[in-house]
Order: sequence, then C-alpha cells, then structure tokens
Amino acid sequence: MQPGDRIALAVSGGADSVALLRLFAELREILGVTLLVIHFNHALRGAESESDARFVADLSRANGLEFILTREDVAGAAARHRWNIEDAARRLRYAFFARVVEEGRATRVAVAHTADDQAETILARLFRGTGPTGLSGIHPVMGSIVRPLIATRRQDLRGYLRGLGQNWREDSTNNDLCRQRAQIREKLLPVLERDFSPRITEHLNELARLSREEEGFWTLFIEDRYRVFVRTQDKKLTIRIEDLLLPVELSPPILESTVEPGNPWHKTLQLSKESVFAERPVTRRLIRRLYEGVRGDRRELTATHVEQVIRLASESTSGSRIELPGGVIVERSFDELVFLQLDRAEFHSAMGTTKYPAAYQYVMELPEHGTRTISVPELGSRFHLKMIDWSFRERDTRLGEAFDADLLRGGLMLRNWRAGDSYRPLGCRHDYKLKRLFLTRRVPRVERSLWPVIECGGNVVWARGMPPAGDFCAGENTRMGVVIEEDRD
Repeated sequence: MQPGDRIALAVSGGADSVALLRLFAELREILGVTLLVIHFNHALRGAESESDARFVADLSRANGLEFILTREDVAGAAARHRWNIEDAARRLRYAFFARVVEEGRATRVAVAHTADDQAETILARLFRGTGPTGLSGIHPVMGSIVRPLIATRRQDLRGYLRGLGQNWREDSTNNDLCRQRAQIREKLLPVLERDFSPRITEHLNELARLSREEEGFWTLFIEDRYRVFVRTQDKKLTIRIEDLLLPVELSPPILESTVEPGNPWHKTLQLSKESVFAERPVTRRLIRRLYEGVRGDRRELTATHVEQVIRLASESTSGSRIELPGGVIVERSFDELVFLQLDRAEFHSAMGTTKYPAAYQYVMELPEHGTRTISVPELGSRFHLKMIDWSFRERDTRLGEAFDADLLRGGLMLRNWRAGDSYRPLGCRHDYKLKRLFLTRRVPRVERSLWPVIECGGNVVWARGMPPAGDFCAGENTRMGVVIEEDRD
C-alpha cells in the first residue's frame, strides 16, 4: 500500500476483521491512506446475518468511515451453478471486492486473514491432496487484494481488541464441527501445538512463505518456456511433443529420435528414466499453463488430468485426443499437441458424432477463357479456375498441376472431404483413400472435416495439397488446360 491509496476494509464483524478496522483507523494518518468499509451479506444465517451488517455499519460510523453494503443470495447461486456453499460464498464475495476496485471506489481491498488462517489452509490442502503450488497457501498480495494481518496470530488480535474494550460478532457456523475447517481449528491444531510442536502454526506459515518464493521462480521460468515453445493460431495453442516432454536442455543429450520401419511420418521418442523424472515437473507446469492459455484459468484441472495429457503425448498415436474440464480438447497431431477450447456442440462435431460436420458444397463452372473465382466462407478461401492455352504450355511452370479442360466438362463440385473419398494420384497405379494421404501429408485430424475436395461427375479429381488425379491430368492431346489455385484470407 502507498500513501494516497484508498483502502476498502473488508469487515465481516468477526474479531479479525474488526481488529483490521481498528488498526487502520489508528494508522490511517501515518500511512497517508483513505479508508472505507465494505461488508458482504451472504444471506445465509437469517437474522444473524442482518445483525452482523448493522454491527459493521455502526462500527464504521463510530470511526468516521464510509460504509458500503451488498447482499446476495449465496445459496441460490450455489444451487444454480452447482457450487458448494463455501465456494459460492467465496466467488461472490471476491467478485464484490473486484467491483469495488473496478468502479473506482478503492485502489486496494484489505482482507483480515491471519497466520492461523494460513496454517489451517495448508493443512486443509494437504488432506485434500496438493502439490508445491498449493503449499504456497494464502498470498499476502494478490492483485488488488492485500492481507496485512497474514503474519499475525488470531489470539494477539483478540488481546488487542480486549485492550480497547472493543466487542465483535461471532459467526455461529465457525463452530460447526461438521465442517473440515472448524475441525482443523478446534480439534487438530490444538493437539499439534500441545503434543507435537508449540510452533506448528509458525512452521506452516514459513512453509507457505518458502513455497511462494519457489512458485515465483517457477512462474517466471514456465512463462519463458511457454513463450519459446508455444505457437498461437486462432483459438489453438500448439507445442511440439519433444518440447513438452523435454523442455530443458540437459547435457549430455538424453533424447534419441528414431523412425519406425515403413512409416517415415511417425517418430518415436526414446527417453531415459532419468530424463523423464528430471523434466517431469516442468512438463506438468507447462501443461497447466497451456490449459490456462485456452481456458483463462486452471479451475477443475487436477493432477489426474495432467497425467492424461502426458500419456497422450508419450504413448498415443496421431489423431488421439482427450477432453479436459471446461470443454478443453487436447489432440495429438503427429509430433505435436494441440490445445483448444470448444463448446459442447463443437466438441461432439469434432469427435465425429455428426456425419459431415460443417459440410459445404459449391457448383463450379469452367470459364471459356481467363479465370473464374469461387469464394468459400467456411474456409475463408477463394478458389481460382485458370484456363491455359495448351499450345503455350512450355511457358507455364505449373503445368504439372494442370488438368485437361475437356475431361472436366462433366460438372464440377467443390465440397469438404467425406469419409471414403479415394482416387488415383498422378504417377500411382492404384487408388488411395484421402484418409491415408492425410496421414502421409501430416494433415491434423481436426482440420480434415473441412478439407477442400473437387469432384467431377462423382470422381475426386483434386484435393488441397495432394497430387492431382492422374486420369484427369493434361496430356499431349490436351487443347485447354486448367490450373486450380487457392488463396486463403
């Protein structure tokens, strides 16, 4: 906090937040800050909640502070969104804090978390299951939220209030031993302090502090790896599997790329056990960062989901995919992983539950001369049919892609690829399915459903990026040639 800041004190009426108010009221001139009090009424305890709001309003007036109250139906929000009550209360409460700052009423919101809250949080996360990030606990500063009392014991704040003759409100739900947090506070921590370590709260707070320092390093490091390795295109994030599994350059080299016999398009990464374990922490964090990059946050992503992504990268074949919470799709595309977010309808379409997702088709007519252009909004592309006088064919360098115009007079159709499409490419003796050519040309599965194909009389004659159909190519007896070109926006 800086002189000139306007600090909103989040006061519930409990001892900790009342102590926060009284301390800042004493220190405001020394700090050079302006104060106001904000109170969030959860509407969960009926008359008790209303009494808390009146108590905080009276306390604010007694200290000459502006008071802002908001009331929301936390239980109703929890039911609508299928949140538990505590999660709903926290979400709505912090959304209120954010509005206070966004509306310019305050520059900071001070919250009264204490060292005891920190210790309880670390223990609760250990019981639930957590990693190093979770051990960082409650952060003293998080955006516009500040927690000036995070290093102060709850008992010291109560002693301070008693010395002032200041009363406070007790939340009856804090004594509900059906709640895990209450059990930790009332049962576990007293036993740990009495029978194991009288400094357990201090030790847990120190663990949180050290974990935050480590997390600060990891955040900077992962952002650097993310910037170097990740490509962004439209809504997709793409990373090479080698970069994901081996994101740190170690010496001596621990990566060996091999090619499977008979399959020049498939690479297998041979990783030593030492390299896997050494680099796995970076890989896990990169996956979480990629997930955040497409969804905007990391809510609902668990360690199990992260391991699924690792298995997708290390064990699956191209075209395999998984769905993560929030509609995030991860697909293996040859030697890359692609992260993208789809809504439910898009996901089922991409997974092939519709026969021809986003199907399109356009009738094409050859011009007598010059060029005819057809736009395809579904692709953001324009296709050009360019007529060429075959008597001057030696002057054109693209004639290996030219068709015989007379062979294409049976009616042309531009459409998206369909399962079962096949044709005989120029220079080949047999027909090949386009699906096989997609694999050979390394076309990602997610792009195939919209892949442009041109048919003539029901026969495939052209597909983007593929050799032309040999039966329709220009030859010695061709009078007019046709070249097909595509421009993409």
